[in-house]
Amino acid sequence: MATKQRGRPRSFDRDEALEKALHAFWQHGYEATSVADLTRSLGIGAPSLYAAFGDKEALFDAAVEVYARTDNGTFIDRALAEEPTAVAAFTRILREAAVGYTDPDRPRGCMVLSVGMSATTPEVVAKLRELRALNMTNMAARVQADVAAGVLPAGTDAEKLASYTGAVLQGMSTQARDGADRELLERVAEIAAAGFAAAAEGREVGASGA
Repeated sequence: MATKQRGRPRSFDRDEALEKALHAFWQHGYEATSVADLTRSLGIGAPSLYAAFGDKEALFDAAVEVYARTDNGTFIDRALAEEPTAVAAFTRILREAAVGYTDPDRPRGCMVLSVGMSATTPEVVAKLRELRALNMTNMAARVQADVAAGVLPAGTDAEKLASYTGAVLQGMSTQARDGADRELLERVAEIAAAGFAAAAEGREVGASGA
């Protein structure tokens, strides 16, 4: 008589689980997403979740790393690296934000901005603040590089321009969460890009670039 074999445990796809956790945090925020919510989203029990990822904060950290590899997580760095000028890079950043923040296949807005606005856990707040600060530093450095190269006027305030773009992105993310569609955010992006270019080049907003 053959010995009955024990059933093999269901395979666990870590990447798929992290993607689901990312969407849960992105949609609902850090505090509002409970371990019970995560186990339902991932389709695993709490012991399996803890064994695979540690605690909830560790799972969030891993989900943020996944986000950092998505289009929404890399579009700023790609634009800064690929465009020939800071003005072109910032125009592209704003335009791509309008598309990415309204992508129907993902939660709306920027995950770092959306979760950061509602988070109260100190470690999570600090992590997301650090990511936002890194973006500001990289954007300011791109402007400063154009100043050093003579592309933008001496005395151009790189930090102010980076902060301006960050504020516009935060507003666009919030509007996307509130239901703004791609067309509306693209109009916002064009107006903001024109304002950035004028300020960077020392022109009055609305003045001709000729």
